[in-house]
This record gives sequence, structure tokens and C-alpha cells, in this order.
Amino acid sequence: MGLTELGHAARLLGDARQLARHGALRPFETHAEMPGMARLAARLLRLGTHAPLEPDFADGLKACGPAAVKLGQALATRPDLVGARAAEDLRALQDDLPPAPWEAVEAVIEAALPGGWRAHFSTIERVPAGSASIAQVHKATRHDGRVVALKVLRPGVEDAFERALKSYAWAAARLERLGGDVARLKPRIVIESFRQWTMAELDLRREAGNASELADAVRGEPGVRVPDVQWDLTTRRTLALDWIDGVKLTDQARLAAMGVDRPRLARTLVHGFLSQAIGAGFFHADLHQGNMLLTANGDLVLIDFGIMGRLDRRARVYLAEILYGLLVGNYARVAEVHFEAGYVPPHHDMAAFATALRAVGEPIRGRNAADISVGGLLDGLFAITRQFDMVVQPHLLLLQKTMVMVEGVALSLDPDINMWEAASPYVKRWIRDELGPEAKAADAIISNVRLLRALPRLAQRFLAQLPVESAAPPLPPLPPLPEPRPSRWPALLLGAALGAGAMALGGWLF
Repeated sequence: MGLTELGHAARLLGDARQLARHGALRPFETHAEMPGMARLAARLLRLGTHAPLEPDFADGLKACGPAAVKLGQALATRPDLVGARAAEDLRALQDDLPPAPWEAVEAVIEAALPGGWRAHFSTIERVPAGSASIAQVHKATRHDGRVVALKVLRPGVEDAFERALKSYAWAAARLERLGGDVARLKPRIVIESFRQWTMAELDLRREAGNASELADAVRGEPGVRVPDVQWDLTTRRTLALDWIDGVKLTDQARLAAMGVDRPRLARTLVHGFLSQAIGAGFFHADLHQGNMLLTANGDLVLIDFGIMGRLDRRARVYLAEILYGLLVGNYARVAEVHFEAGYVPPHHDMAAFATALRAVGEPIRGRNAADISVGGLLDGLFAITRQFDMVVQPHLLLLQKTMVMVEGVALSLDPDINMWEAASPYVKRWIRDELGPEAKAADAIISNVRLLRALPRLAQRFLAQLPVESAAPPLPPLPPLPEPRPSRWPALLLGAALGAGAMALGGWLF
């Protein structure tokens, strides 16, 4: 084992000892699929500690440092890898950390902004408004009086994450060699996905782009907004957003003093999330109470845009139709959506799948969220789809994690909220607007136009694959035809044909 490998091993051994102190290795001590040496190592690492009987994954990862916290947050989105129990524990993982010394933070700002920070700000408050594993936020005032939230990468965080990521990749490669259940989880792919996610978070320009896109996604949703990005002060290591005077939803005492209409705020949160996920296909994937501010005028302001989710139109249609089908009890349609999307292999029986869905959906209809959990429903749904050989897509798992988070915040605001009743108007409106007869007719016209455009290319491919007859001599080239005068008839005929097709299709749909 070389010096580098010894360094990886020593770093990971220290982390393993911290996890053992919090009981986080107990599940591995009795896991049947784990090699005997690995089970023995988990027991030995626990010796001499007062490890709790119930594993505390979140606190164990906090003790391992910022990179481990971020890894835990990533694993919280993958219950298919770590199990539902561990994922539930990791969902509570917050990365609040003591702030870095102001002198070191100031050096980062000085290097990031041209001319140093005094060329752009009159003051920067030394005590941060918030401090996390990757960055911390300081309140600053520009020379023209505008107040901004200046997010700054923690000093040395890039090097620290690079070292940790190399050790995780080294460990993942060796774990995969063990074979069995560990290899099936593809740890190298998991760590590589985590690396890409972390590298994106370490470039604050990417977060600025997320904030700008999310602002567009919620622009038409009443009561929900995103701070504007100040691009001239945004670099790889700094992010400047408009400062928002508001109360975090974690501060229950101040919320009570404001006289908040909690049921209305809970519905605003649910509709705001649906407008992101279903309406725009781009959603804030870390919607805990600490990432939402309530302003004096009642607006819900979203902050911290490092973790985002994206759904293409196919996934959004899939999600909306599933939610709508469950809302109205149309389990046959929900089953059809799964088969049409190709998520369930066609050799399964669609009627049997619909019956299995009914067993999950029917008990929750008409009941309050205090009695039934949307997150629990989705977990049951995904469990059934696994029984029918459906591989749950990663973007849907991230969506599930976020919906569980949104549900928790909504319940903290209004314990009597019925999530289905809150979601129903939005989902039904989106189904009508996006999947109704007019939308289907428009989609058909677009598809036909695309097919017409593709015909010449398809014809060329077809001709290129035809066998060439070499016995006959080539024909002499034909003389060139005279240049035709421009005519509008082809365009008019094509327009008429498309219009007639649209009318016929519209008549059939209506």
C-alpha cells in the first residue's frame, strides 16, 4: 500500500470510528450480505465507545466533517441505496457549522472581487447571517445603499472536498470488488454522481444560474418569489443576492408574533412547489424551514439554491397524471401511465398493477394529512413498482424526498391541512391546460411538422442503404432546369394541409 493509499485508509478509518461512536455502523454488524471481515471490523470500531442502540446517521456524519455532511444529504435522496430508515434519518441532516474566521473569509472576498471588496461595498458585517459546510452568508451594503446577501465559499473548502472525494472514490472502488449486494449498489457511480453535484455547488455562478431560473419558474405564482441575482458581484467564490428582511420558518415564536395565516401559507407553499416541479420542471430540492423566509407582506421567499431538481416534460406529465389519477381514484389510468412511460416492463399484467395501486391509494382518499402521509404514499407506490420490476428514476427519488420535506413544513404550519385538497386545484388545472384537447392538438401539429422536416433526411438514409448495381453504366447527367420563379403556393398548400389536419384532429378530440 503506497503513501497515498495509506492516507486514504487513515482518513476513512477516522471517519469510520466517528460513525461507530454514533451507532451508525451497527446495521453493518449483522448484514447478511456483508463479508465476515467487514462485519467484524464494524464491531471492533465500536469497542470502547458508548454507541447508542439506535443508529444516528446524521450526527455521525456531522462528526466526520463538511464533505461527509454533503454525502449524507446526497444519500438522503436515495432510499433505494441506503434503505428507507436511514434515508429518513438523513433527511433531517442540516449542515449548520461554526463560521470561519473573518480574516480568512475577507481574504477570499478580496481575491474574488476585482479591486477588493471595498471597491464594491461600503460595509460588510463580520458576523455571518448563516454558515454552512460549503459557504457562509454576510450582510453587505453597496456604495449606492443597496443591501445584499453576500455568499462566500469557506476558506480552503475546495481543497478539503477534493481530498475527501478522492478518498471516497478510493473506498468505493474497493467496496465494489467485494461483490454481492455491495457491488449491486454501484458505489463508484454513487460517488461519481456526488462528486459532480459537489463540484457544481462549489461554483457559486452555478447557484446564481439556479436562482435566476427558479425565479422565472415561480414568477406567476402568487405569494412565492426568489431574490434577484446581482451578477456584477457574482463570481466562482462569491454570490450576491438582494437582501430579504424576513423571518425563517424555523422561528415559530416570531411567526406567531406576526399573526401569520398559517393555513394560507401552507397552501401557498404546496402550490409554489407544484408550480416548480410540474409547471416548470425545475424545482428547489432542499425546501426545509431554514431555506424559506416570510416577509412582512406575507411573501414566501426561497433561498439557498445549491440543490435543484429537474424534470423533463415526459416526467412531468407522468407525475401529474399519477397525482390526478390518485386524486380521483382512476387507478386504471395511473397503471396505463406507468406502462406508457415504459417504467413497468410490458410482460406484467396492467390490471394486476392497477389493483396494487388501489391498495395504496384508496385508504388515503378523503383523509387529512395528519392521518396519512404523502411521503408514505409515494414510498408505498415506489415499493409496489419495484415488485413489478420498475426501476425508479433518480429524478423521481429526488422529487419524492422534496415532497416529503414540503409535506413536513406544510404540516408544521397547518396540522389539519389535507395535502390532496391543497394540490388538487393546481394539478387539475395543469392537466386541463397541458393535456387537454387543445394541447393534444397542438402537440400533434408540432409532431407532424417535425416529421415533415425529417422526411428528406430519412429518404437520404433509405437511399444510402440500397444496394448499388455496378453492371449498368451510369446515366449521363441531365441538363440543368431553368431556375423557377419564387412561388407562395407550396407554403400555402402546406399551411392549408396542416390547418385541415388540425381541424380534423380537433373535431376527433372534442
